[in-house]
Amino acid sequence: QVQLVESGGGLVQAGGSLRLSCAASGSIFSISDMGWYRQAPGKQRELVAAINSGGSTNYANSVKGRFTISRDNAKNAVWLQMNSLKLEDTAVYYCNALIVVSDSSTFTAYWGQGTQVTVSS
Repeated sequence: QVQLVESGGGLVQAGGSLRLSCAASGSIFSISDMGWYRQAPGKQRELVAAINSGGSTNYANSVKGRFTISRDNAKNAVWLQMNSLKLEDTAVYYCNALIVVSDSSTFTAYWGQGTQVTVSS
């Protein structure tokens, strides 16, 4: 019913930049919060950045000042601009959205397929 497709990952040198994108499609009634999570090998998934429908944002302390999250409500899309990348940013990044599907009254969390970000020295 709903699918989140993300792209933009890749290999980048430390200090470089990448921009991740994610778009939701399907029978969507509304979307509240959207965000980006990441999971590195041997670690639990962690929230990187989130943005609500009004544009308010919050970031993990480890990425503040380096990453920027943005969204376009009309396009059901969210982006993550990543600057000054560090080795510890290496992880699989997942797009997330809280969505009310058409003919439903409950918010459900949906996830993108994940995109690999690898930062090298």
